Amino acid sequence: MSDSLESLRRKMDGAGELRSVVRTMKALAAASIGQYERAVQSLGDYYRTVELGLAACFRHLKHDMPESRETSGIGAIVFGSDQGLVGQFNETLCEHAVTALKAMPGEKVVWAVGDRMQARLIDAGLPVATTFTVPNSVNAITPLIGQIQLELETRRAKSGLSQVHLFHNRPQSGALYEPVSQRLLPLDEVWRHDLAKIRWPTKNLPEVIHPGAPTLLSLIREYLFVSIYKACAESLASENASRLAAMQRAEKNIGELLEDLGRNFHRLRQSSIDEELFDLVSGFEALSNGNKGSA
Repeated sequence: MSDSLESLRRKMDGAGELRSVVRTMKALAAASIGQYERAVQSLGDYYRTVELGLAACFRHLKHDMPESRETSGIGAIVFGSDQGLVGQFNETLCEHAVTALKAMPGEKVVWAVGDRMQARLIDAGLPVATTFTVPNSVNAITPLIGQIQLELETRRAKSGLSQVHLFHNRPQSGALYEPVSQRLLPLDEVWRHDLAKIRWPTKNLPEVIHPGAPTLLSLIREYLFVSIYKACAESLASENASRLAAMQRAEKNIGELLEDLGRNFHRLRQSSIDEELFDLVSGFEALSNGNKGSA
């Protein structure tokens, strides 16, 4: 009986320590969600400024955008995770990306953000050209986007890509998220005309200094940077939301386990006490009967 009680005590101590770890991870995930959501919100004004700059350039340009050369390659940037405890975060997005890419004709070039996403994509039959490390803070997002842009420009200059798509999870209310995709390139005439329709916020129309390719290309690079940055920040917010939900479920399960262990521990302890009391009573009665017999 004492061995069983000791075993239950060890299990209760282990479950208590695990619950402390889970609570710490839950707090870290909740704090991370906030910083990544604020990063997405802070992009709003900057993204609007870039759009206005592009709209101003297009209104001043007298010629159409240069036609992109005909190629059949399709690039895809897929944002996943490096760490576990995120539920179906990688599986859901991988299924979405694989379904979308397999429906597109042409050779695929895939860049994965996160080792776990890389493994999922390879298992699904999509070879990964390059794998990037998932940022662990808001400050680490910008260097990652620089690496992705450099890889993207190098690949486009080397072999050409007709399209580039972004795949990532976007946070919803609570701890929910949904897989989404965005066509990043090409920047076609439809995109240009939509931007040109944006109304300038004041009555004083801007004048573009040195209008033409250099200014336009600089703004397009900023547009691509903001688009990829937003996708990365939304993916990180979704990842931490998924981890928070997983930690909440784990904490609930651990609490229920501790309750069961506690009930079993008290039941066994009470049973042990009852047995000891029974032995004492039996011994007392035996001594009492022995004394009476002697008398």
